[in-house]
Amino acid sequence: MNALNKRVPFLLFFTDILIFYASLWVTLLIRYQKIPDDSILYSHLVPFSILFIVWLLVFFIGGLYEKRAIILRNGLSSNILKAHITNSIIAVLFFYFIPFYEITPKTNLFIYLSVSLLLIYIWRIWGYSLFGGAKKQQAVLIARGKEMKELYDEVNKHERYSIHFTHQIDLDHIHANEAAELISKEIAAGKVSLLVVDFKHPKIDPLIPVLYDRIFSQIMFVDMHKMYETVFDRIPLSLITQDWFLENISFIPTRAYDTLKRIMDIAIALPLGLISFIVYPFIYIAIKIEDKGPLFFFTERIGKDGESMWIIKFRTMTTAGAGKYDEQGRAYNKVTKIGTFLRKTRLDELPQLINVIQGDISLIGPRPELPVLVAEYQKQIPFYGIRHTIKPGLSGWAQIYHDNHAHHGVGVIETKEKLSYDLYYLKNRSFLLDITIALKTVKKLLSIAGK
Repeated sequence: MNALNKRVPFLLFFTDILIFYASLWVTLLIRYQKIPDDSILYSHLVPFSILFIVWLLVFFIGGLYEKRAIILRNGLSSNILKAHITNSIIAVLFFYFIPFYEITPKTNLFIYLSVSLLLIYIWRIWGYSLFGGAKKQQAVLIARGKEMKELYDEVNKHERYSIHFTHQIDLDHIHANEAAELISKEIAAGKVSLLVVDFKHPKIDPLIPVLYDRIFSQIMFVDMHKMYETVFDRIPLSLITQDWFLENISFIPTRAYDTLKRIMDIAIALPLGLISFIVYPFIYIAIKIEDKGPLFFFTERIGKDGESMWIIKFRTMTTAGAGKYDEQGRAYNKVTKIGTFLRKTRLDELPQLINVIQGDISLIGPRPELPVLVAEYQKQIPFYGIRHTIKPGLSGWAQIYHDNHAHHGVGVIETKEKLSYDLYYLKNRSFLLDITIALKTVKKLLSIAGK
């Protein structure tokens, strides 16, 4: 790693501190409509300084000073948001429940949280280029297969990444001696400061001594699979083995997370469900005018632990053949005109809030599939059934990031890719990730409504 990249974490750290204090000054300027005097400034300076120390620790824990946050810009926005949500909760608890420091009025705190988020976001997304983003770090990718090509193309075609691959070495099509010679030549010429390596490939073993020697050349190493996961927000399927599950997935119940998740489900689904009753009469009238059929449609899905359940939706198809599917999972009936509108706007899924309240599904989790499709996917896709170890959801990580969904039938290739997103959620699931998915879902629904 070059000297500039070594300094970047420290530059980010000290600039974050400056932004925290600048945000406080701007907050007081906004609140009192004048340059803050010494007494006002000092009364806020001490308690906020204590908070800033904790906030910087949250940034460290959130990985905002790690090399992956510096090299790979993908996912930075969500990481900043997660850290800021955590910091906001800490700030509220600090000022509302610790009597030693009282900020009056509390409006100052909420102005500060908004100002600091804006300034930190601007700095980390755009201001970073002043130090670390202007000059790309040169790298060599040592891996194999489809994932290698996807990673190579994605990084080299987009400016948001601060690295550039000069070469890709396919371990399936090059001898170890040739690979070692190429790596040594690139490093000796001073062209490369980063090696992205598939350390799990069996053919990497002969290269390990060569790679080890590069440590003393101040070369930085990154695991190819970790970089792939960071860039694409999904798990590379070439990595999925039984060993991977033993290392990365745990289904031991976590009482705190499960409780918070259930509270979030009820706190959001119950009021939304009550508010949604406003549109029920209009949807009922529209459906009755078109074909005089029933308002609701019940369909069987596979839920947690592979058990069958029934979810409720507004009916979007004709009544002829309703609820019946062929061996490919294709429905026998046709979508109605009002059904097309309901599906496009996602209004057909509003009644599923009842399923959330009942506890059949969660707001966030892998989307439940038809039994006939699950049976087929379990035959053709290794480890597909692992997604049924947690409760399915109304929305999920795959629904946010995976656009190539299989529609109206079996789609093995599309579902394999979708599984890679579900596995990412299984590995990384947390309350903050659930909040992120919920916010992104709202954004996606608003963008659909605006079309």
